[in-house]
Amino acid sequence: MTIDAILFDLDGTLADTAADLGAVLNRLRREDRLAPMPAEAIRPHISKGVRGLLAVGFSLRPGDDRYAELHQRFLAYYGDSLCVATRLFEGIAELLMKLEAGNIQWGVVTNKPSRYTLPLMDALGLAHRAACVVSGDSSSRPKPAPDPLWLASTIAGAAPAQCLYVGDDLRDIHAARAAGMGSVAAAWGYLGDDLPIEKWGADAIARSPADITGLLR
Repeated sequence: MTIDAILFDLDGTLADTAADLGAVLNRLRREDRLAPMPAEAIRPHISKGVRGLLAVGFSLRPGDDRYAELHQRFLAYYGDSLCVATRLFEGIAELLMKLEAGNIQWGVVTNKPSRYTLPLMDALGLAHRAACVVSGDSSSRPKPAPDPLWLASTIAGAAPAQCLYVGDDLRDIHAARAAGMGSVAAAWGYLGDDLPIEKWGADAIARSPADITGLLR
């Protein structure tokens, strides 16, 4: 299989955003006079976005009382602290340099809204390097629908069959399969609390970013 482009999920795959997102959740909890949650309790829910974080932090679902209010406050606080403690995962910087040296394009496909994705990519020094950056509001349907992955492959000029999608959530593997792309489960990420990663049905499991280069041989 010839790989022309590798597409990455953002939170939990390319960048470790857990500290900043967890800090926002605990800020909301403090304002409600609730004790802060430990990082290890929050981390598995990061890839589920604000909906997942409000579920674990406040037992709220969309439509519940206060959900809309807390959702709005969460986004406002996060917008002011996008890249305080957020860092690339260990090995990602080296992987991206290897891809670029090998003339393999790389990009990002995330369900994070563009008003947060683009400033975060810029703060991480990646915005000008990515062949494409597709956010949750870039297409009519977010992941696990294939639409954002198809959009990314079009922007990057690579056929879906020649793309790999790397993600740390079961939803990412479903999206890759629906889009006709190869799928790689990122075992260094947040992984959620669904099925064990070995049961996701990914084409490959990468234990570290360095493992991705082995898939290109």
